Amino acid sequence: MEERALTFDCGGARLYGILSLPAGKAPASRGVLVVVGGPQYRAGSHRQFTLLARDLARDGVPVLRFDYRGMGDSEGAIRPFDDVGDDLRAAIDAFMAAAPGLREVVLWGLCDAASAIGMYAARDPRVAGLVLLNPWVRTEDGLARATLRHYYRARLRDPAFWKQLLRGGLDWRRSLASLLALLRKARGTPAPAAGSGATVAASLPERMRTGLQEFRGQVLLVISGADLTAREFCDLADADRAWQGVLAPPRVTRRQIDDADHTFSRRAWRDQVARWTAQWLRSW
Repeated sequence: MEERALTFDCGGARLYGILSLPAGKAPASRGVLVVVGGPQYRAGSHRQFTLLARDLARDGVPVLRFDYRGMGDSEGAIRPFDDVGDDLRAAIDAFMAAAPGLREVVLWGLCDAASAIGMYAARDPRVAGLVLLNPWVRTEDGLARATLRHYYRARLRDPAFWKQLLRGGLDWRRSLASLLALLRKARGTPAPAAGSGATVAASLPERMRTGLQEFRGQVLLVISGADLTAREFCDLADADRAWQGVLAPPRVTRRQIDDADHTFSRRAWRDQVARWTAQWLRSW
């Protein structure tokens, strides 16, 4: 494989990326655009995006990873993850121009990048597939419910917790206050009554669900079993009938690494994600 720097314009700002191309092979018709999430840049946590791009390029798949405006080396003002549609469109334009033969792209994103591409994909007919890792659907009440269900339940089952409590090594008053606060948040805030004249903006989970409902391509969903962000997403998706319909197979392929953390920080986890991505790309 070979790599080269790529620069392109978005709203008057110069954006920078790295293009990884298969060497000595016929031009591929499908490429992968790795989208960065959070306060990250194009290398990714533990160089995950760099290593993924090189693995896929050796397997014959062109890959572009880039920095949004205001992130990494790219120019412009920083913007929230749900306002990067222009950046994604500009990156796809540049990718297809730089890799002759491309007819479609797959968007690959972790955390809020997964949410960004989920909301964008249906608006661009060049997007044929999505790889969503630990999607970000954070709400205050959703986080509270996930914490209660997955963190506190595990703590209460842990003998070390009870030993620490009985020995006086735990501030139980503070822990109880924290638990009660979470219980209040988990109940959520009721919506304004009909006819009240109040306008309620769609929540992040609703906007992402709508985007995925409108998208007709293939989806690979990868979940870390030991990540609270992933657990919050799974709790929402498993409990909501509309989400269940969105994520129903055969269009959606679901994979999980039970003990993986949010960024797949171990080599075995990172390599497994890369293998799943490559296998899924060859399956359709």
